[in-house]
Amino acid sequence: MRVVRPFTVVPYLPESIRSLRDIAYNLWWTWNQDARELFVRIDPDLWTSCGHNPVAMLGRVSQERLLEVSRDDGFLAHLERVRDTLEAYLSAKTWYDQLIGDAPRHTIAYFSAEFGLHECLPIYSGGLGLLAGDHLKSASGLGLPLVGVGLAYYNGYCRQYLNADGWQQEFLHGNDFYSLPSTLERDAQGQPLLVSIQVPKPDRDVWFQIWRVRVGRVSLFLLDSKIDCNRPEDRSISDQLYGGDYEHRFVQELALGVGGLRALKALGIQPDVCHMNEGHSAFLAVERIRELVEQLGLSFEQAREAVIPGNVFTTHTPVPAGIDRFGADLIDKYFGSWFKKLGLDRKAFLALGRQNPHDEQEPFSMAILALKTAGYSNGVSKLHGEVSRRMFRGIWPEVPEHETPIDHVTNGCHVRSYVSDPLNELFIRYAGMRWTYEAAEADANWRGPDLLPDAELWRVHERCRANLVTWGRQRVKKQLKRRGASPREVEGADEILDPEALTIGFARRFATYKRATLLFQDPERLSSLLNQKDRPVQILYAGKAHPKDEAGKAFIQQIVKYARDERFRKHIVFLEDYDITTARYLVQGVDVWLNTPRRPHEASGTSGMKAAANGVLNCSILDGWWCEGYDGINGWAIGSGEDYEDAQYQDNVESRALYDLLEKHVVPLFYQRGRDELPREWIKRMKRALQTCIPMFSTHRMLRDYAQKAYVPAGRRAAVMNQDGCAAARELWDWKMGLFQKWAQIRIERIDTPADGEIQVGRNLEVTAKVHLGPIRPESVDVQVFSGLLDEQGRISAGTALGMARDAHAALPEGFHLFRVQIPCGASGRFGFAVRVLPRHSNLSTTFVPGLITWA
Repeated sequence: MRVVRPFTVVPYLPESIRSLRDIAYNLWWTWNQDARELFVRIDPDLWTSCGHNPVAMLGRVSQERLLEVSRDDGFLAHLERVRDTLEAYLSAKTWYDQLIGDAPRHTIAYFSAEFGLHECLPIYSGGLGLLAGDHLKSASGLGLPLVGVGLAYYNGYCRQYLNADGWQQEFLHGNDFYSLPSTLERDAQGQPLLVSIQVPKPDRDVWFQIWRVRVGRVSLFLLDSKIDCNRPEDRSISDQLYGGDYEHRFVQELALGVGGLRALKALGIQPDVCHMNEGHSAFLAVERIRELVEQLGLSFEQAREAVIPGNVFTTHTPVPAGIDRFGADLIDKYFGSWFKKLGLDRKAFLALGRQNPHDEQEPFSMAILALKTAGYSNGVSKLHGEVSRRMFRGIWPEVPEHETPIDHVTNGCHVRSYVSDPLNELFIRYAGMRWTYEAAEADANWRGPDLLPDAELWRVHERCRANLVTWGRQRVKKQLKRRGASPREVEGADEILDPEALTIGFARRFATYKRATLLFQDPERLSSLLNQKDRPVQILYAGKAHPKDEAGKAFIQQIVKYARDERFRKHIVFLEDYDITTARYLVQGVDVWLNTPRRPHEASGTSGMKAAANGVLNCSILDGWWCEGYDGINGWAIGSGEDYEDAQYQDNVESRALYDLLEKHVVPLFYQRGRDELPREWIKRMKRALQTCIPMFSTHRMLRDYAQKAYVPAGRRAAVMNQDGCAAARELWDWKMGLFQKWAQIRIERIDTPADGEIQVGRNLEVTAKVHLGPIRPESVDVQVFSGLLDEQGRISAGTALGMARDAHAALPEGFHLFRVQIPCGASGRFGFAVRVLPRHSNLSTTFVPGLITWA
């Protein structure tokens, strides 16, 4: 066999335009219109054919054209302006600088299985990845000291096309990272920097090289196993996102968590805070513990106390079936050699990923591992926080559901990545160059949209709809040609879609709970709605089903079948191979964004936020983010937030509600025009959507929440726990061990209250509790009264806790203490209270420690 020696050819850029390379390799250009127009100016057709990838374009453009633009004064002036803007952006003071001041800056590492930064870097599948990409962009904008960690998938996620029967088919499209906005990290000798993880049977090292993607001020590091020193099966680890069997998925997650941490260490980056975006990277917690055990001689429990404060976990899944769970056999195979190193037996290690550590049949859950090793955990909307607390409350069985230590940070979107260029220009003209920053710092009362003239806002929106229709027709033509359609059928694509018709968009992952076919419950009623001669309506669908989701594929086939029906042919279109480009055209060009999930299965959803940022009106079930976003004016709600046990009944009720909304409210309002042909009431709703959604549902707001709720407190706690050889962590575990040994002696002996069962509103109910602590010091516990309204079963439904003060003057036998509190009674009704004892220590991440909770 011939030996092939690889080498890389890079374009030669004349000196005067050499800064093009710096701009091309920083994805800052993805949200800077002037920078994108700079590349378009070189060769518009090549920019499109290269998938909007400036690195690939610079590699394919002719040297003659490069020489030509290097002598073009207009181009050079444009280049200088963009270069100066980028340099000013990178060097400017940021929000995080103001927040932290002179305090230490703690490095944050953000781990995610996928990142959706731009269509030219397809290492994402859907909403999780797009959110992760937007997370990095806003971290850059706010100046957070954050790095991203992921895998370099050579085949990305599956691409989609439909066969003649409308059934989804998948194919893979390879990524050439040498032609992407990514650079290979190298060591001091100029060789690729390598890190490894160990895998068994046979025992061996799997090596990864590291690609860096610059995203404004932050960097994303991607691990790549496709290198010659690996065995063929090991090279496939970073081959495809969500590909392969369960063991392949397990090894990918091992690479992400353990390999990702080792990559940062090799790069000289020591993260203070590790953020696990979903449970895929949760093995990083075990790796952080292992390092402390081996380097400092800590016990597993001491090392865990040191690691927990610096870990953050975000769950995106509202149903247990959506969580990665692995059999104990895989844990034995890949972590069996770790048990002894960590000082654990097999059962104790498996307990890290089990809600019930005594259930030998329970699989190992990555989400539970993350929850048990994180100091801060959250869902991604207010409703999802509630769902998550209910789903995982078994980890803290003695804690009331609403107190389960899982917070929420509602998702957002990177506004500037999705707002259309014409709308951006309109905002700049009337609200100023800094409109995105002002919106990010404002609340729901942001006045920017009120400055936009109705006529100009509507003209911009109509232009975006026309662009969508033109692009959509071209896309459908390509789809028809690929299926071998006749020339007549291809030409017929020019008849579909009307640039002036009310346009509804539905684009998302085709999971069955998202109910893409809800509108087709009554085809005749839908046909009447779409085919009104003076009030036409059209719907554009897009989305992929997971390759193994046959039910999701059937939904796509059903929609395509209706789209080919003569009643719907000109009014319903399915756009294949949904990606960021398609999403951008849709969220900028439709009039209504339709969302029909089966509540409460939508954790958050972000596509509707992107649509709202363009003045598109959401029409959605009250689930996910829309529970917080809907205000009665900025769109429409389908139903009133009801939950159903009968799915078929729910579909019937909510489909009728949707038809009623469209027929009686949405369609009439869109076509309600004055003498100037402007839909003034519709425009009023558009402005309200812009006003309420851009400030509150941007990733700038989301990152500020993470910084203030999680990153900054986690960094400070982690610094305390890790200083002086983790002395504070050692002390905390020793203190906990002492409590565990003595906790059984705690008894709440007596509770007294002067009330005879009735008290007037406005007064306080005094409660005293006699508590036996035995040898436990009073300052080591927190005695609380937990009070609230009683439900039908006589339980406190959503109580609040008040700390009880110790009466130091009470004369009681040794080991007994008296605690008092006044419960304010601000409303009438049937209330109740209970008394509990919790541990108290300044270094506890949460006071809810399983096994250290006593109720009266």
